[in-house]
Amino acid sequence: MKFLDIGEVSAQSGFRPSALRYYEEAGLISSVSRHGLRRQFPPEVLLQLKLIAMGKLAGFSLEEIAGMFGRNGTPDLPRAGLHQKANEMDRQIRELTALRDTLRHVAECPAPSHIECPTFKRLLEVAGQRSAVRKNITGKQR
Repeated sequence: MKFLDIGEVSAQSGFRPSALRYYEEAGLISSVSRHGLRRQFPPEVLLQLKLIAMGKLAGFSLEEIAGMFGRNGTPDLPRAGLHQKANEMDRQIRELTALRDTLRHVAECPAPSHIECPTFKRLLEVAGQRSAVRKNITGKQR
Protein backbone atom coordinates (compact mmCIF):
# COMPACT_ATOMS: atom_id res chain seq x y z
CA MET A 1 0.00 0.00 0.00
CA LYS A 2 1.31 3.42 -0.92
CA PHE A 3 1.04 5.97 1.83
CA LEU A 4 0.62 9.70 1.27
CA ASP A 5 2.85 12.12 3.08
CA ILE A 6 1.34 15.15 4.75
CA GLY A 7 2.22 17.41 1.81
CA GLU A 8 0.41 15.13 -0.65
CA VAL A 9 -2.63 14.92 1.61
CA SER A 10 -2.63 18.70 1.94
CA ALA A 11 -2.38 19.20 -1.83
CA GLN A 12 -5.10 16.65 -2.63
CA SER A 13 -7.52 17.64 0.12
CA GLY A 14 -7.04 21.41 0.29
CA PHE A 15 -6.43 21.26 4.06
CA ARG A 16 -3.30 22.96 5.36
CA PRO A 17 -0.72 20.73 7.05
CA SER A 18 -1.41 22.54 10.34
CA ALA A 19 -5.10 21.53 10.09
CA LEU A 20 -4.08 17.94 9.36
CA ARG A 21 -1.86 17.89 12.44
CA TYR A 22 -4.69 19.38 14.50
CA TYR A 23 -7.18 16.78 13.24
CA GLU A 24 -4.69 14.08 14.07
CA GLU A 25 -4.24 15.43 17.62
CA ALA A 26 -8.04 15.57 17.97
CA GLY A 27 -8.29 11.92 16.90
CA LEU A 28 -10.18 12.58 13.66
CA ILE A 29 -7.47 11.14 11.41
CA SER A 30 -4.39 9.00 12.02
CA SER A 31 -1.00 8.86 10.41
CA VAL A 32 0.47 5.40 10.09
CA SER A 33 4.16 6.19 10.07
CA ARG A 34 6.76 8.83 9.32
CA HIS A 35 9.16 9.27 6.46
CA GLY A 36 11.83 11.37 8.07
CA LEU A 37 9.86 14.09 9.85
CA ARG A 38 6.88 13.90 7.49
CA ARG A 39 3.75 12.11 8.62
CA GLN A 40 2.48 9.34 6.34
CA PHE A 41 -1.25 8.72 5.92
CA PRO A 42 -3.22 5.89 4.32
CA PRO A 43 -5.16 6.86 1.16
CA GLU A 44 -8.44 6.52 3.09
CA VAL A 45 -7.59 9.74 4.90
CA LEU A 46 -8.85 11.66 1.85
CA LEU A 47 -12.36 10.24 2.35
CA GLN A 48 -12.18 11.03 6.06
CA LEU A 49 -11.22 14.62 5.28
CA LYS A 50 -14.15 14.97 2.87
CA LEU A 51 -16.48 13.78 5.63
CA ILE A 52 -14.88 16.21 8.08
CA ALA A 53 -15.38 19.06 5.61
CA MET A 54 -19.01 18.09 5.03
CA GLY A 55 -19.63 17.79 8.78
CA LYS A 56 -18.13 21.21 9.46
CA LEU A 57 -20.17 22.75 6.65
CA ALA A 58 -23.32 21.19 8.14
CA GLY A 59 -22.51 22.74 11.51
CA PHE A 60 -21.36 19.67 13.42
CA SER A 61 -18.71 20.19 16.09
CA LEU A 62 -15.38 18.40 15.76
CA GLU A 63 -16.42 16.22 18.69
CA GLU A 64 -19.61 15.24 16.86
CA ILE A 65 -17.64 14.58 13.69
CA ALA A 66 -15.18 12.38 15.60
CA GLY A 67 -18.17 10.28 16.71
CA MET A 68 -18.97 9.62 13.04
CA PHE A 69 -15.92 7.42 12.61
CA GLY A 70 -15.59 3.84 13.82
CA ARG A 71 -12.54 2.46 15.59
CA ASN A 72 -10.59 1.93 12.37
CA GLY A 73 -11.49 5.33 10.93
CA THR A 74 -14.25 4.08 8.65
CA PRO A 75 -17.45 6.13 8.54
CA ASP A 76 -20.11 5.11 11.05
CA LEU A 77 -22.69 7.82 10.44
CA PRO A 78 -25.41 8.31 13.08
CA ARG A 79 -28.59 8.42 11.02
CA ALA A 80 -30.75 9.89 13.79
CA GLY A 81 -28.27 12.73 14.36
CA LEU A 82 -28.13 13.41 10.63
CA HIS A 83 -31.94 13.60 10.47
CA GLN A 84 -31.94 15.99 13.42
CA LYS A 85 -29.32 18.23 11.78
CA ALA A 86 -31.26 18.18 8.47
CA ASN A 87 -34.43 19.22 10.31
CA GLU A 88 -32.53 22.04 12.00
CA MET A 89 -31.23 23.17 8.60
CA ASP A 90 -34.80 23.13 7.20
CA ARG A 91 -35.84 25.48 10.03
CA GLN A 92 -32.88 27.77 9.33
CA ILE A 93 -33.72 27.79 5.62
CA ARG A 94 -37.31 28.84 6.37
CA GLU A 95 -36.14 31.61 8.70
CA LEU A 96 -33.52 32.87 6.27
CA THR A 97 -36.02 32.80 3.41
CA ALA A 98 -38.44 34.93 5.43
CA LEU A 99 -35.63 37.32 6.36
CA ARG A 100 -34.53 37.57 2.71
CA ASP A 101 -38.09 38.32 1.62
CA THR A 102 -38.36 40.98 4.32
CA LEU A 103 -35.14 42.65 3.21
CA ARG A 104 -36.28 42.64 -0.41
CA HIS A 105 -39.59 44.19 0.57
CA VAL A 106 -37.87 46.88 2.59
CA ALA A 107 -35.51 47.63 -0.32
CA GLU A 108 -38.35 47.89 -2.84
CA CYS A 109 -41.23 49.24 -0.72
CA PRO A 110 -42.91 52.21 -2.42
CA ALA A 111 -44.20 53.67 0.85
CA PRO A 112 -42.74 57.09 1.74
CA SER A 113 -41.67 55.69 5.11
CA HIS A 114 -41.32 52.04 6.08
CA ILE A 115 -43.17 52.76 9.31
CA GLU A 116 -46.21 53.69 7.17
CA CYS A 117 -46.09 50.40 5.27
CA PRO A 118 -48.54 47.78 6.62
CA THR A 119 -46.57 44.93 5.06
CA PHE A 120 -43.37 46.11 6.75
CA LYS A 121 -45.17 46.37 10.11
CA ARG A 122 -46.53 42.84 9.69
CA LEU A 123 -43.11 41.47 8.78
CA LEU A 124 -41.56 43.15 11.83
CA GLU A 125 -44.22 41.62 14.05
CA VAL A 126 -43.55 38.14 12.67
CA ALA A 127 -39.79 38.61 13.12
CA GLY A 128 -40.31 39.74 16.70
CA GLN A 129 -42.50 36.72 17.46
CA ARG A 130 -39.91 34.32 16.02
CA SER A 131 -37.18 35.92 18.08
CA ALA A 132 -39.25 35.65 21.26
CA VAL A 133 -40.12 32.01 20.58
CA ARG A 134 -36.48 31.12 19.93
CA LYS A 135 -35.41 32.93 23.10
CA ASN A 136 -37.99 31.01 25.15
CA ILE A 137 -36.93 27.67 23.64
CA THR A 138 -33.17 28.11 24.01
CA GLY A 139 -33.11 30.45 26.96
CA LYS A 140 -30.83 32.83 25.10
CA GLN A 141 -31.01 35.30 22.26
CA ARG A 142 -29.20 34.27 19.09
